[in-house]
Parts: sequence; C-alpha cells; structure tokens
Amino acid sequence: MANKLYGALAEFETPHAIFEACKKVRDAGFKYWDSHTPFPVHGLDGAMGMKRSKLPFIVLVMALTGAIGGFGLQTWTSVVDYPWVVSGKPYFSWPAFIPVTFELGVLFGALGAVFGMLGLNKLPQLYHSLFRSKRFERFSDDKFFISIEERDPKFDKAKTVAFLEEIGSTNVELIDE
Repeated sequence: MANKLYGALAEFETPHAIFEACKKVRDAGFKYWDSHTPFPVHGLDGAMGMKRSKLPFIVLVMALTGAIGGFGLQTWTSVVDYPWVVSGKPYFSWPAFIPVTFELGVLFGALGAVFGMLGLNKLPQLYHSLFRSKRFERFSDDKFFISIEERDPKFDKAKTVAFLEEIGSTNVELIDE
C-alpha cells in the first residue's frame, strides 16, 4: 500500500534565494505552501503575498471585553446590587473603577493574544509530515525551505518538482504523509 503524498519540499541555500523563490511561487499561483527559515527574513511575508494578521483585532476585542466587563461589574455592584456610601462618595464613583478596568483590559488582551496566536497558528501541533524528511531537520539551523502541499489545485508531481528546481532549489523531495 502506497503512502499518501503530503507535498514537495525544496531546499535553498541563502535568504536571498528563498526570498526570490517565494515571489516566484506566489506568482505561479500556488495557494497551499509555506516557507521555513532558521531566522526571520525581512519582507518574506510580503514576498509570499500573505494578508495582514487577524490577531490585533482579536486582542482589541478581548481587551475591550475585559475593560467593559470590569467597569460594568463594578458599576453594577456599587450602584445596583450593594449600594454603600464610602467616605461620602456617590454610589457611581467612576474614578475608583479605573485601575480594575485597566487591569482587566490588559489581562483579557494578553489572554486574547496568547490563545488567538495559538488558534491562528493551529498549535499545538505535535506532528507534521515534513518531520519525515531528514534534510528538513536543518531548517532551524542553517537551511531554507519551501513546501508546497499536494492539496493545492496547481500541484502536479512532475511539474511542481520541475518548477521548484527551475527557481533555484538545491534539492527537491516528495514527502509522504
């Protein structure tokens, strides 16, 4: 029984080589592909044609939820549920609510950042098909890779391998799932 194919993995030697290759893969119309580098390569996300992240919106919504929730809870407890005059202040003494409102905004924003990042990155992912490649072990050391998934509509074994070799990869291998 043959293993199901995951995709193609191409190796590149330099950051400039992978930057140029990413532009060519993007321009070729591939949709399900990624680059793997040992360090951030400036401008690579633009070369890949990536859209802006949704994470700032998630953080904003969570921070506002925390701040509004904290302010609302303090208002409700001080004005409606348990009105109590403290030091002659009015029931709705909003300046006293600011520290808790701020802290809950920061807390919920931080939680939104952590869990939003994990969700958007589909983490934790304990296994990936690329881990089958012996060469791929060097992506976190000194090599640069592009992987194109088999589920991509433009993926064709022979044509994709030839394309990756044509754009300057030093090695191309097919990876089983």
